[in-house]
Amino acid sequence: MPDKLPNPDRTSGLTISSWFGTAPGLPTFEPLTKKATVDVVVVGGGIAGLTTAYLLSKEGRKVLLLEDGELASGESGRTTAHLSYALDDEYTTLENLFGQEGARLAGESHSAAIDKIEEIVRTEGIDCDFTRLDGYLFLHPDGTHDDLIAERDAAHRADLGEVEWLPQADVRGFAPGECLRWPNLGQFHILKYLAGLAEAITRQGGRICTRTHVSEIHGGAEARVVTAEGVEVRARKGIVVATNTPFNDRVVMHTKQHPYRTYVVAARVPKGSVTKALYWDMADPYHYVRIQEVTAGPRGGQPTYDLLIVGGEDHKTGQSDDPEAHLRCLEEWTRDRFPMVKDFEYKWSGQVMEPTDGLAYAGRNPLDSDNVFIITGDSGHGMTHGTLGPIIITDLIQGRDNPWAKLYDPGRITIKRESAQEYIKENVNVALEYTDLLTGGDVSSAEEIPVGEGAVLRRGLLKVAVYKDEKGVTHECSAICPHLHCVVHWNGLEKSWDCPCHGSRFTALGELLNGPANMNLPPV
Repeated sequence: MPDKLPNPDRTSGLTISSWFGTAPGLPTFEPLTKKATVDVVVVGGGIAGLTTAYLLSKEGRKVLLLEDGELASGESGRTTAHLSYALDDEYTTLENLFGQEGARLAGESHSAAIDKIEEIVRTEGIDCDFTRLDGYLFLHPDGTHDDLIAERDAAHRADLGEVEWLPQADVRGFAPGECLRWPNLGQFHILKYLAGLAEAITRQGGRICTRTHVSEIHGGAEARVVTAEGVEVRARKGIVVATNTPFNDRVVMHTKQHPYRTYVVAARVPKGSVTKALYWDMADPYHYVRIQEVTAGPRGGQPTYDLLIVGGEDHKTGQSDDPEAHLRCLEEWTRDRFPMVKDFEYKWSGQVMEPTDGLAYAGRNPLDSDNVFIITGDSGHGMTHGTLGPIIITDLIQGRDNPWAKLYDPGRITIKRESAQEYIKENVNVALEYTDLLTGGDVSSAEEIPVGEGAVLRRGLLKVAVYKDEKGVTHECSAICPHLHCVVHWNGLEKSWDCPCHGSRFTALGELLNGPANMNLPPV
């Protein structure tokens, strides 16, 4: 049996989410030390990777899951864990980009993902606070009644006929005004769910290895992965890369989706003071709200208080000089609408990948062999896409047809004006970031860097990422991201170096946190 950790020894940020603060512990496993041959290698220990390993091992496949940190040490542990078929880009946009049938399949697939999570919870007996509840989409200050009606009508055309307009939501503790009610959504405690998945995988004969970094992926007839320690694993049926953003694809997928930081605050509120539901507005970027019941005491006791969890204030990764200002804005937004809020117990940030055409990707990796699969582009729906993506890939590996596979195909090209404009805008933004190669540094010398902070210096032709630790000792590495050679920026909230082009992130000492880079920042 694996040991228990109260928190992972490595996460993708310095801040701690409410999930780690309220979970009993996640299982941890031994690193991979010997070569192996399996049916499927899954890379990534978040919801997408664990769900893939669970579904395939349930089908009788011999599965090995490899995670370079601990389970949920990437972005799954930094979610707000909404389970929703009301998608970020809205059904009016999805209908325009993918047609009425495409919008219908999008709604169907995310609804089916919630059903699958509920089925797994029930089948495996996972105690993870899974709850069905309503969701309410409300207007931002510049929104209009017609915006809501247009979205309702588009949802109805997508076979979501139970979505209804309300002049006012019948809820406690919040007055969103006129809104759309989306029935039968869900929520859960993500870390409790992932712990249950991991235990189910091992019961079914699957194997999990943590603290194992995959450095090479090779598809084709001799499909295999190679770890940083040189251990090789052969995969008879395929390799699934479920790492938030794929590190095995150097360029193609990273022109079709783009990284954004998103922020979350959580405040204790009197139990029952706010109706348990999902709430989100039509702002851009939008705000999203939920309630999490917290048990203080022995496992299985009665909930003793509620956490109000609020997210939003997104921006491009590496393109904010003051990340903490986004948290302050989120706190202000929350206090304006929830007067019962006193102090915020948790504040954190996470990273989402936004596809240029509004829908995520799950299937065979473009420009690769037929047996390398990816799950990425989750946007604000990582929980449901991290479930429907594994359903698609399980069907593909098992040789079955899947009704959603074409819609989420990573190789798709959406030929519509809106998606083309978004593609151009995002990639022009990336191109402009390369001008940092020609500019001076953030400061002229290391003496100007405050203790506990970092800055980029120019040293001749080089750009150097310099971190000054709490003892005043400086640590240097190259400021050039090893993925496609953008200059990284300092993130003072998470104490990390973030690439503003494609979202790779590194610790203050230059150690890899997030792809698509697959190695540390080089030494100077």
